[in-house]
Amino acid sequence: MLDVAALPEAPWPDADWDALANRAAEAAIRETPYAEWLGWPTAIEVAVRLTSDEEVRILNRDYRQKDKPTNVLSFPMIQPDLLDAVTQNSDDGEVILGDIILAHDVCVAEAAERGISTQDHATHLIVHGVLHLLGYDHMDDAEAEAMEEMERSALSKLGLHDPYTVRED
Repeated sequence: MLDVAALPEAPWPDADWDALANRAAEAAIRETPYAEWLGWPTAIEVAVRLTSDEEVRILNRDYRQKDKPTNVLSFPMIQPDLLDAVTQNSDDGEVILGDIILAHDVCVAEAAERGISTQDHATHLIVHGVLHLLGYDHMDDAEAEAMEEMERSALSKLGLHDPYTVRED
């Protein structure tokens, strides 16, 4: 069972962020070998914080040594090599997968640049963030290709755009 909590704060507008984050997280997990978790009684918990660029800048500086805001940060709580057995070792029936943090102004600007809604772009960033929580990365071309394909598939099933199409302007 998936338990996603969205925690929006100013300047994010009012919206049903919990439902959006839940759909995005579920779609991402369905693209991985962990899809079976969705039917298990163990609660797989993800927190999605929607915050300011300044807060994301500070986190990015403190944890990644990059003193600038970025669109999304992911903080996994489980080492990738422990994911396969994590639900079997839960003492209380809950597993905290990790936290995802989105920067408002970066997200809004990127959405405008792509000609899509902020909610659609936030959905993509949450899908991307959940895949990071599950140990996926894009450090080399092969990893990036695999991760992007999972994102495309998840977003397509949600009826959303391909975030990696190349536009010829």
